[in-house]
Amino acid sequence: MDIEAIKTFLNLASTKNYTRTANQLFVAQSTITNRIKELEKELKVQLFSRNNKNVELTSEGELFKIYAQQVIELTENSLSEIANVRHFDNHLRIGSADSIYEGHLAPHILDYRKNHSRDSLKISIGLSNHLLDQLQSDLLDIVFTYLPMNKASYSCQLFKQDNLILVTDINNKKYTKGIHQQELINEKYLMCNFALQDVGQYIRKLFPSYHQFELEIDDCMKIVPYLINQENYTFLPKDMADTYISEKKLREVKLLDFKTPVINSYLVYKKSKKPLLEGLLADLI
Repeated sequence: MDIEAIKTFLNLASTKNYTRTANQLFVAQSTITNRIKELEKELKVQLFSRNNKNVELTSEGELFKIYAQQVIELTENSLSEIANVRHFDNHLRIGSADSIYEGHLAPHILDYRKNHSRDSLKISIGLSNHLLDQLQSDLLDIVFTYLPMNKASYSCQLFKQDNLILVTDINNKKYTKGIHQQELINEKYLMCNFALQDVGQYIRKLFPSYHQFELEIDDCMKIVPYLINQENYTFLPKDMADTYISEKKLREVKLLDFKTPVINSYLVYKKSKKPLLEGLLADLI
């Protein structure tokens, strides 16, 4: 299967227009048409439904798009690794949830680079479920996630445990002695479902069923600007929140009649990759 045809397919799936795709790829529109026809002929399915102006992916096209993206990413990563062989001893592909990277992993990466200057690193930040998918597709060598994975060919170990604390802007003077659960329900709470596990569900259950949050976001690093200089509240991992507390941007609000569960994070890798990861694992475990 031709790589250029796959790239053309992905571009057309994005633009939904043959002319725009041809312009972006600097080829004739007939070339785009021929590439798509050859793909459909090879796959024996129709990838696009067509009308006068635009195209839409068929259900078969939507399914092929998932595989096409993986093929392109794997191809580009492979070419990059081949090029790096000449310059580096090892090439490590590390994936991490944003808050795990900021709260725990970054200092380890800095130390690793100091001690392994002949290794190259590619670091990807993403959501836990996506990182595990990439690990299983061999696009990453090791991932740091909030979701464990129990498969025989993979090693899954507890990496860190975080306590959740409730925070608000340093200048917000309400609840200086602490807050009750019922009081929190009546405040502007911003929902960060970063944990992607029971912790997120626990926080939701603190509030009435079908409670509408003013703001929801799946990356707690991006919720901090909505706290500073505003009377909003959210839970953050303590190790991450401590940075903003020490900078006198946020303050912790004590919980008076309820507690939060501990957040577990995990490091996961394919057991066959352990020799490649020994230097990094030695510093982490």
